[in-house]
Amino acid sequence: MKTIKRLVLAASLFAPLLLALTAHSQSQSQTQPSQPQSPPAEEKKEPGEEGIPVANQLVIDRCASCHKRDDKGRLTRISYERRTPEGWQQAIKRMVRLNGLNLTPDEARQIVKYLSNNHGLAPEEAKPAFYEVERRVIDEKVPDENLRNACVICHSLGRVISQRRTREEWELLTNMHAGYFPVVDFQGFRRPPRPPGQQPPPVPQPEDTRHPVERVVEYLAKNYPLTTPEWGAWRANMRTPKLQGRWLLSGYQAGRGRIYGEMIIEPSEVEDEFTTQIRMSYIKDGSAMTRSGRAIVYTGYSWRGRSQPTGGKEADRIGETREAMFISRDWATMEGRWFWGGYDEFGIDVTLRRLGAEPIILGVDRPALKSPSTAEQVRIYGGALPTDLKPEEIDFGPGVKVKRIINAASDAVTVEVDVAEGAANGLRDISLRRYFATGAVAVFDKVDYIKVSPDAGIARIGGVKFPKQYQQFEAIAYNRGPDDKPQTADDVSLGLVDVEWSIDEFPATLDDDDKDFVGELDNTGLFTPAIEGPNPKRSKQRNNYGDVWIVASYRPKDAPNDAQPLKARSYLVVTVPLYVRWDQPEVSK
Repeated sequence: MKTIKRLVLAASLFAPLLLALTAHSQSQSQTQPSQPQSPPAEEKKEPGEEGIPVANQLVIDRCASCHKRDDKGRLTRISYERRTPEGWQQAIKRMVRLNGLNLTPDEARQIVKYLSNNHGLAPEEAKPAFYEVERRVIDEKVPDENLRNACVICHSLGRVISQRRTREEWELLTNMHAGYFPVVDFQGFRRPPRPPGQQPPPVPQPEDTRHPVERVVEYLAKNYPLTTPEWGAWRANMRTPKLQGRWLLSGYQAGRGRIYGEMIIEPSEVEDEFTTQIRMSYIKDGSAMTRSGRAIVYTGYSWRGRSQPTGGKEADRIGETREAMFISRDWATMEGRWFWGGYDEFGIDVTLRRLGAEPIILGVDRPALKSPSTAEQVRIYGGALPTDLKPEEIDFGPGVKVKRIINAASDAVTVEVDVAEGAANGLRDISLRRYFATGAVAVFDKVDYIKVSPDAGIARIGGVKFPKQYQQFEAIAYNRGPDDKPQTADDVSLGLVDVEWSIDEFPATLDDDDKDFVGELDNTGLFTPAIEGPNPKRSKQRNNYGDVWIVASYRPKDAPNDAQPLKARSYLVVTVPLYVRWDQPEVSK
């Protein structure tokens, strides 16, 4: 009885307050102008978005207990999206971590392979985002502001556009984010509410009053739908690639320059899987190594592999590498990146060309020839090169004369050339009889300036509990080009040059001392960060983080003794380890 009396008393006390709040709310709704409402979402599926049936029994056995299967063989969620191999692997990892899925490693590999081949991307769809699987750091151009606010605030753009979904699936994906990470509603999914009592702005309200997440779903459904002509055409044409044979390798590693070699590819006992034997040499310092590996090709064009060193001086410097390459439709070339490091920060840009009976010119051992100069030796690398060449059959373009052939072999031809005074600055094609290498070497009269690449970098302290993230810098020389004006679009890159490296303070606070603690820079431009953890030698025992300038100083060989060196610099942020790593794709294991 006492409890009932207390409830009645509380109701009588709060009733006037509730009535007042209700009246205030009604008056507010009457005074505020009505805002146009967005049209309700169409519940009917888009034409052609009927889903992709799942025919693999292992996928059905392991997934259908949660993803219900209909009479057309479609599984909920799975049949209404397409992804890269890395995307499907991330989904499987999430199912294991959060939903209790039990899989053996072999079953996981089989499921990733099936889904990548049957619910994957066409080459035209995957190419714009291939940098994501190559683990490249690039300056992404986000095409839509809603996409930036709702998605790219956390993810890379490459991860977003590496998938295709129905409109309903894009909506479910945003719902999943809101469920797992509720903070996204405040970060970018929804507009913040107007504070209580604040009057609406006097300017007219925009016609589209939807939240950013609602607008981005419309954008994604329109631009990245499940059903596309590209995927339909590729599915009809997709087949196991025939890659066995000898492939010529040309590559480039930042700070170390050009690489030439070859890869021998052999098929394995499993369809779409291959073994590799690699031989490669760094032209700048002559170091070489051999490697062996295994690879799998997903969706008929997407190479994922791993290799280990088997010999050579570089075996101690470069351990296991991962490979992500894009195979051309005619199976004649492959391009991609081989990478390694705690954060995949080291890498080689690789191009493979299948060797047949026709000669192939890969490139030369030096990026540029100075005018005027005489008796300059140039080594031309390739495969199936003719060995009975005459000097007049080798052409470097106007102003460059081949005087004699020093040595001619099927994989390399060494020649001696003279460069005339006044030869035009610019890139030159090289031809051996009727076989060409476009833009293979530059001709220049002087080095006008240098640049440090990248123009901004990041490193992470580590070495105790977490790996270090290194940052490789390099200095590239430039000539002003045909327009005779430096810093313009036609300037000519003269390639990697040896410089003196140093670290300068980036002054951000009074008595800034970051350069004394963040790490060390060697004579090749490789920055090694310091260890993580409090440093008793720093004020307030701070970690060894900070930001600095990386400075390169270059003096051309023919510069007067009193000439000032050419200088360039790059901005470097040295930060803490990446303590949480959500997904680590390992589909090539």
